[in-house]
Amino acid sequence: MNDTESTAPSNAPEVSVSELSATLKRTVEDAFGYVRVRGEISGYRGQHSSGHAYFCLKDENARLDAVVWRSAFSKLRFKPQEGLEVVATGRITTFPGKSTYQIVIDSLAPAGVGALMALLEERRKKLAAEGLFDAARKRPLPFLPGVIGVVTSPTGAVIRDIIHRVTDRCPCRVVVWPVRVQGETSAAEVAEAIRGFNALPEGGPVPRPDVLIVARGGGSLEDLWSFNEEIVVRAAAESAIPLISAVGHETDTTLIDFVSDRRAPTPTAAAEIAIPVRAELVTQTATCGARLIGALGRFVERRRTELRSAARALPGPDGLLAAPRQKLDACGARLGPALRANERTKRIAFSQSAARLTPATLRGRLERCNERLDALNRRAGRALHTNTQSWRRRETNVSARLSPPLVQRLLRDARRRLEGAHGLLNAYSYKHVLARGYALVRDAGGQPVRSVAGVMPGADLVLQFHDGDAAVRATGEPPQRPATPARAEDKPKKPRGSAPPTTRQGDLFG
Repeated sequence: MNDTESTAPSNAPEVSVSELSATLKRTVEDAFGYVRVRGEISGYRGQHSSGHAYFCLKDENARLDAVVWRSAFSKLRFKPQEGLEVVATGRITTFPGKSTYQIVIDSLAPAGVGALMALLEERRKKLAAEGLFDAARKRPLPFLPGVIGVVTSPTGAVIRDIIHRVTDRCPCRVVVWPVRVQGETSAAEVAEAIRGFNALPEGGPVPRPDVLIVARGGGSLEDLWSFNEEIVVRAAAESAIPLISAVGHETDTTLIDFVSDRRAPTPTAAAEIAIPVRAELVTQTATCGARLIGALGRFVERRRTELRSAARALPGPDGLLAAPRQKLDACGARLGPALRANERTKRIAFSQSAARLTPATLRGRLERCNERLDALNRRAGRALHTNTQSWRRRETNVSARLSPPLVQRLLRDARRRLEGAHGLLNAYSYKHVLARGYALVRDAGGQPVRSVAGVMPGADLVLQFHDGDAAVRATGEPPQRPATPARAEDKPKKPRGSAPPTTRQGDLFG
């Protein structure tokens, strides 16, 4: 084709990319509308930060992009899961940004009972691995609850059967929390009811139940699916009130049955498990009372017989008191002679002591004590005189050492040391260096400037001389980066014995 043919005008109208994409979008949406697509979920990674969900539906030959908007995702009864075969209902549309077509999903359901069973088994294994189904977590039910909380539909036959059964067996208070037992919002309502019963305070206007019953009549696997939802299972596991599950018939099994404290085959059986029969309790109580009275009578009679036997083996009062009475008489007969003998012994001891305590003996002891006291007084006087003489000698020695010539010599030595320290301080003072013609450079904040690298053009500086300060302003080009210092091994070595370098101005402050 030559250049003339390639530039020839065409009768086709010219449209923009956006107009063409919009036309294709309308054509696809008008041609298909709502469709139901069966396929396997692929590439699902959870909700996006915006709340939307993006994934693909695929089979063995093709794949279709899919999106679930945030408003529709919260209403989905079955949430997307990687690898789950589902039937998606929605509308086919295009995405102009990538020139692709996709399905906008409004509802999602597993593709048949097999998919539901696979999803159920996978969820059961996951929750069992967390320990929610362990037998150690299950609590005993109260023997005679005063209040029973029931989570079920208020209009079905289930609640009527439970109330009727409770009334027949042992009437008590039944509090119903109405919920939907089937549908999109059923699982959330059941979980909220379980948590709501647990949140009731003790002694509040609404009585707190002693036991909970979560009940529903029979149905298909899809009808009972709300009780397989993870939110319901976790709410039942968190319940502080013992919980009985009564969902479906005896052959129906849901995940709440594994986590509940007791499972009832039917809602009526749940009422029978929760509360005993009043007539049986009355009969059992009467039987126990009769057995208790009989056992008490037999116990008393046995103790009475044992007491009579023990009484016959005991001796009489005269026999018990004969030996003590005889011992008392013997002691009374020995008491008089013993007192007289003791009196004689004490008199002899007193006479012996009185012989030793004559006036002459006492005077002799007083004289000896006076002599010892005089001796102690004489020793105390001599010791005081000796101590006084010693202190006087020490005072004389100290006075001689602190004579005026000695004190003046000490003062002259101290003055010489003070003057030497003052001269040394002046020699090392930077003001002494300023007096020799140097100046100290400070910045506007009063800090010393140690090198030219710290001075920028236009900076305000203060020059301190020995007789005052002068304010200046820096001019000229900005300082250049200093050259890379030479390595330690490249520096020239100082000869031994050489004099130290002359002190620079910056070293006075470094």
